[in-house]
Amino acid sequence: MLDLARRLGPAALLAALAVLAVSPAHASPAPAQPARAAAPADKDEVTLELRRDGVLHVKETVTPAGGTVRRTPITRTRFDDGHDRVYRLSNVKGGSYDGETLTFGGTVEYDVTGAVSPVADGGEELRWFAVSGPVRDAVVTVTGPGRVQNLSCFAGEPGAATACTGASVDETGATATFEQQDLRQGQTLTVVVGYPKGATGAAPILERRFELSNAFALNAVTGGSLAALLVLLLGGVGLLYWTRGRDARVIGSETAGTGTAGGGTTGDWLNQVSGHGGGRFTPPDGVRPGQIGTLVDEQADVVDVTATLVDLAVRGFLRIDEQPRQTYESPDWCLVKLPGAPIGDLLPYERALWDAVFDGRDRVLLSQLHGSFTTRLTAVRDALYQDVVDQGWFARRPDSVRSRWTTLGVVVLALGVVATVLLAWFTSYGLLGPALIIAGAALAFGGQYMPAKTAKGAEALAHTLGFREYLAHASADDVPPDRRVELFSRYLPYAVIFDNVDRWAGIVGTFTGDGRQADHLYWYQGPAEWDLSRFADSMRTFTLTTSGAISSSRQFRSL
Repeated sequence: MLDLARRLGPAALLAALAVLAVSPAHASPAPAQPARAAAPADKDEVTLELRRDGVLHVKETVTPAGGTVRRTPITRTRFDDGHDRVYRLSNVKGGSYDGETLTFGGTVEYDVTGAVSPVADGGEELRWFAVSGPVRDAVVTVTGPGRVQNLSCFAGEPGAATACTGASVDETGATATFEQQDLRQGQTLTVVVGYPKGATGAAPILERRFELSNAFALNAVTGGSLAALLVLLLGGVGLLYWTRGRDARVIGSETAGTGTAGGGTTGDWLNQVSGHGGGRFTPPDGVRPGQIGTLVDEQADVVDVTATLVDLAVRGFLRIDEQPRQTYESPDWCLVKLPGAPIGDLLPYERALWDAVFDGRDRVLLSQLHGSFTTRLTAVRDALYQDVVDQGWFARRPDSVRSRWTTLGVVVLALGVVATVLLAWFTSYGLLGPALIIAGAALAFGGQYMPAKTAKGAEALAHTLGFREYLAHASADDVPPDRRVELFSRYLPYAVIFDNVDRWAGIVGTFTGDGRQADHLYWYQGPAEWDLSRFADSMRTFTLTTSGAISSSRQFRSL
């Protein structure tokens, strides 16, 4: 057996070596070789002829001919901080140019515009990127419309300052010759030739380069222009407010300190217009809560509608019944239509609210006020705005005035955005655009204050401010006991408007009847074991819940 192994050993070794020699070729491919760079041309001869119109005519011949030559001419360079210098190729013969790549066989001709520029000493300078590598030997000959004043050349990466192999001028001074050996892939031979002033009269082609630092440059010109424009535009917005929307604020500032329209103390004046002694329990000028709320802030708010609902109950058009509830149940109220109520006496906005609440039914839970109620609140809002116009307090509906000025402000703001983009893209005055944006934003915001009251509206506002002062300081001691419930109930909706409901409802909750705590009001009924000591908390919760139901319609501003 050992003898057999000895005889087979050399043969097995030879077989294993054969397998190792063959297997690499079949087991895995050989590593990929890197792509070869383009083979350099033996010689590249370029003739440049600068004509009197400033057009540079180029003729390039590559040796050996027959293959396809592709060049990517440099057609854009940085000129200064804000501009690029552009070279334009045209009239290509013997090849094709797609705007980026020049393709030809052995010889190609084309024209270049923008290769000449004036220089500081009064002369002209021709600059062109005559040869692109790879090439072993490059020769460039330049002729022009005048004697060569100076010349230079650079070889290497674009923008390099390395001098070329050789540069010379013939004895006549009319022809310059440049040479460069071993120009590699990606390298360029740039030739520069100076000519006398006026040789061509040409100028470089410049295109503005977009950069944020340049587009919004802050300097004496842009900064001063921005400041002047802001003063002009914002001053115009202020002037509009002064002439169109100032009446109410002027009257309010003149009367708020006294709380009266014609002199005297607030309490004395209110006693005259309210008629405590004569038994007439009415607010100044008979103005109703929803009207007062819209008059004061020029908005048809959620609180205006809530106060109107309470006012309808106080005036005997409906009753509010607080529903019994368990500890963890949400509070609820039933709104009950009272028979025989003089519906015809309601103002249009009050009638619209009445119809929205009951909608053909005699009673409804506050928690069930949705669906048609929320959709019909649009009519309530419109009628409320129209009412303050019918009263002569505003020349136009406040909401339409706000909408018009706000829309104009948004339009100005949008124009400012467009102007900013255009100014930044095409000029260095992009900083002026934001002035228009700021003015538009100021106009859109200021549009909320543009509704102006008429003289009649300003007078009603003055009376209203005095009435608000009274509600903030009045006490039950000033009113005869037999009239307290009626008077203070009558003024409760106005307290809702002036965000004084807690104090005023607390005063109502202290009233007694026949020596004991009253268990209800003529317009507000509580559940069993409820009395007026709980009225302040009940009324606070009722107004918040009602306001929430109205807010869900999104037809009114929320509280």
